[in-house]
Amino acid sequence: MTTDAAGLGELVLRTARVLRRAHREALGPYGLSPHQSRAMGVIVRSGTEDGEGLRLSDLAAQLGIAPRSATDVVDALEEHGLVERSPSAQDRRAVDIRLTPAGRALRRTLDRARTTVSDEHFASLTASERATLARLLQAALDDTARRDAGG
Repeated sequence: MTTDAAGLGELVLRTARVLRRAHREALGPYGLSPHQSRAMGVIVRSGTEDGEGLRLSDLAAQLGIAPRSATDVVDALEEHGLVERSPSAQDRRAVDIRLTPAGRALRRTLDRARTTVSDEHFASLTASERATLARLLQAALDDTARRDAGG
């Protein structure tokens, strides 16, 4: 097994590809794309469900996509009855996006499916090994974020 940075990077990329493929397959029965699932997750994590909704521009920024692409994603989710748009209480030019009750229920189902996929993938690791892996990956991400921020 390789422990050089390039070898570790390749292992992380291969693991990510395997998990992405399995997560994509888990979305199949629900007719959702990975972008749509990610958008639903961003809306949930934004904490807007109890208050005002998430603005489309904020959704686009958090997904790292153009606002036009975010509009396409939201349009598709709205057609499935999973999100709803409403005028922003803060800015009458803006539109807020929220999950519908059906969207919240489906998001919980998708979260359980993702957990199952991840549990199966990492089943050979002990709880301690999983915790160590999580800690190490988070440390690498934090270091990268600090470097990117110029700190």
